[in-house]
Amino acid sequence: MTSIAQSNATLTLRTTSAMAAVLEGRRRGPAAALLFAGPAIIASIAYMDPGNYATNIAAGAGYGYTLIWVVVFANLVAMLFQALSAKLGIVTGRNLAELSRDHLPLPLVIAMWIVSELAAMATDLAEFLGGAIGLSLLFGTSLMTGMVITAIVTYALLALDRGGFRPMELFIGGLVAVIGLCYLAELLIAPVDWGLALTHAVTPSLPDSGALTIAVGIVGATVMPHALYLHSGLTKNRAPVRNEAERRRVLSFSNREVVIALAVAGLVNIAMVIMAASAFHVGHSDVAEIATAYHTLTPLLGGAAAAVFLVSLIASGVSSSVVGTMAGQMIMQGFVRFEMPVWLRRLITMAPAFVVVAIGTDPTHALIMSQVVLSIALPVPMLALVHFTSRRDIMGDYASTRLVGSLAKAGVAVVLVLNVILLAEAAGISLTSFLG
Repeated sequence: MTSIAQSNATLTLRTTSAMAAVLEGRRRGPAAALLFAGPAIIASIAYMDPGNYATNIAAGAGYGYTLIWVVVFANLVAMLFQALSAKLGIVTGRNLAELSRDHLPLPLVIAMWIVSELAAMATDLAEFLGGAIGLSLLFGTSLMTGMVITAIVTYALLALDRGGFRPMELFIGGLVAVIGLCYLAELLIAPVDWGLALTHAVTPSLPDSGALTIAVGIVGATVMPHALYLHSGLTKNRAPVRNEAERRRVLSFSNREVVIALAVAGLVNIAMVIMAASAFHVGHSDVAEIATAYHTLTPLLGGAAAAVFLVSLIASGVSSSVVGTMAGQMIMQGFVRFEMPVWLRRLITMAPAFVVVAIGTDPTHALIMSQVVLSIALPVPMLALVHFTSRRDIMGDYASTRLVGSLAKAGVAVVLVLNVILLAEAAGISLTSFLG
């Protein structure tokens, strides 16, 4: 099997010619833009993984529509950083890990690599467990059986890499559509107060310390470290750019795709909160686990709603697990110039999930701990991305403007503060008590 870390460079002659025609202005229209779509769609899966399900369900069940604005905020931060990551790859022809290796001190590079690998494994743990939980609930099997099925399906999907990046992009795009359609169906079934939902989407409010804790979790589950590494690798040398005019056009296509793909991911997350608020907030506000949500949905909204919920969870777990493996390959290749067979990396990253289930650890607790690990790792790629995209010696005329740089730094600062709160809470130090 070819290396996923390099598969993004694989283009058919037909695709290359079609992209060149678009860049030269000989081909126009919506179909032309679709030729450049793919990287942001793949990255957007990170924003709809099983970790999001847990935090969004807890937010909706516990606080109704009140925390929808947090999802909106987190998604705007994600859009900014995914756009910066895509731009880095398009302008430099290198991914974030490669630039870090070439421009930063060796001890820092080694530390970044270790932290990033741990983050990739923590991400994969959550994604793999999510898919397995969905399968076990849907088919009534044991969690271990669900994990075995998830492993087989994931390996099958990774085989799409043999045909280059396009088949993988199309399949992942299909799974994104499945998740989106599932939550559209949920919203049609659930009794939604749309006026209240829209109001809270633009009205910041934190009723108590518990709401702040959940808000921190939402941000931590939304902005993902591996997606920042992956996006820059998927865009590097992807389009046949021959001059700066064409490069700017590719950037324009990329920015539009980021906005659309992340907007869809944001709407899915908002739909998760709305569904949980509509179904659980009155009478079942203590629902905070995926399995509990499934069992509670059946008597409240019917078996169809519960089944659709699980289908979306399975699609999320399987697709995000595949994307996590792709990101892990890219991180390893970029930082240490070492590549391992995809099947071996998949086996290594699956191992922690099997150990967690085998020793009887609560899967929900394991999901929470994986988010803590991610919160530690997240500032690493964010700071590196802000640093590199602001350097004119690396980006040239494409270096971030003062406004964009300031917004990015503000985003990092907010995430850092929220992560400190999350880590303190995990350690039993209640910083949120200062609210009241």
